[in-house]
Amino acid sequence: MVAKKAFLAGRQEFAALYGVRAQQVTTWLARGALNYDHAVIVSGSPYWLLSFVRDFGSMTPRGKELDQRLLKQLVASQEPGVWARAKAEIPPVLGLQEATALFGLSSQQNLSAVVRQGRFVAPDYQLSGSPLWLLDTLIEAAPEIRAKSRTVMWAIVPQVEAALRQGRYTGPGSVIVPRGKAAAKALRPGQTV
Repeated sequence: MVAKKAFLAGRQEFAALYGVRAQQVTTWLARGALNYDHAVIVSGSPYWLLSFVRDFGSMTPRGKELDQRLLKQLVASQEPGVWARAKAEIPPVLGLQEATALFGLSSQQNLSAVVRQGRFVAPDYQLSGSPLWLLDTLIEAAPEIRAKSRTVMWAIVPQVEAALRQGRYTGPGSVIVPRGKAAAKALRPGQTV
């Protein structure tokens, strides 16, 4: 049985709910008005609990107006779902990087192509332009995915599954990797990306 998914919002949805550009969410993070305490990191990107995002505007010194119509649309797009209040209530969520590790694939590009072509299980979420799946969705779909494939084994890597279920996964996608100016500042002199 697939676990109930929690309502989530990525950076783009967070921004849209408050009528700002996605870059504003990055600014809130940089200023300390926002953090990742109420977010899960999936494929290197944050996805906040929608219950937190909904209440965020009233928690800031200068209140922000939430777009109720857009909130209803976002909830409807994620039904059936639950209003989780803590990250511990969120079942394991995977993006392309975690799914690549789960199936022991050597390249995320292969999985991306299969997803784009519609030959993979439908995502549980489509947030901030990224497909996301519950771990249980992929585990349950694995036999069917395997049966349709001619070239890839689609075998679940038990260690990756266990780490994801136990909240101790540290593989690809488990952390936010700095990009742009932040990445350049993080590099040591002479080091390249």
